Amino acid sequence: MADVANGVALALDGEGDTFALSALLAQDDTVALAAIRVLGADVLAPYALGGDAARGGPDGEAVRKALAAYPPTPGASDVSLWSYRGLAEASRTFLPHSGADMAAEARPGDAWLRTDPWPVLAHRASQLAALSLPGLAPALAVGLAARTEDLARGFVRAVRRRDWLQAAGVGRWLVRVPDVPDSLGLGAGLRYVRRMSGGDPRVALHTAAARRFSGGGPG
Repeated sequence: MADVANGVALALDGEGDTFALSALLAQDDTVALAAIRVLGADVLAPYALGGDAARGGPDGEAVRKALAAYPPTPGASDVSLWSYRGLAEASRTFLPHSGADMAAEARPGDAWLRTDPWPVLAHRASQLAALSLPGLAPALAVGLAARTEDLARGFVRAVRRRDWLQAAGVGRWLVRVPDVPDSLGLGAGLRYVRRMSGGDPRVALHTAAARRFSGGGPG
């Protein structure tokens, strides 16, 4: 998973060759499919930048297999359902010629967007940071945009607790929502998070995505 996350981060930073998810996957299919499922929509994040001529093919097939191999289990959490749905949505959005036949998608709940206390909200938002890509999960983006202040509190708390992965994930949402106070110092904060994470590949991915997909508001 670390190799895939690093490859996505490098592509978002504008380094390396033309992005192809299939080129980053391990030979062991089980490991590769698990990595796709864990990283979710982020495995296709470079395609959200546009400009890749050849879409679909092996990448679409890999995502289709991951969705089939790791569907949400009965009673799965809303985070798991959102993540699964987001990966399927990313494949349809960013790999329009993949020909992937997605498995039926369970409907995740969204009441927590309105009712969760801010520490819990921030934790869940960080777990779903991959869905902050443009055009994905508009209901989730709108719901989180309505709680900008709570996300900001969660970002500060994560930094103070040295939870770099959570801080980076919450920061991704914050760069896309309105009315973030300048006093938060979000840009500098994200640079600090990446530096202090010690090269954590998922933190690198989140902070690279935050730079490339900032602004634009919810949705």
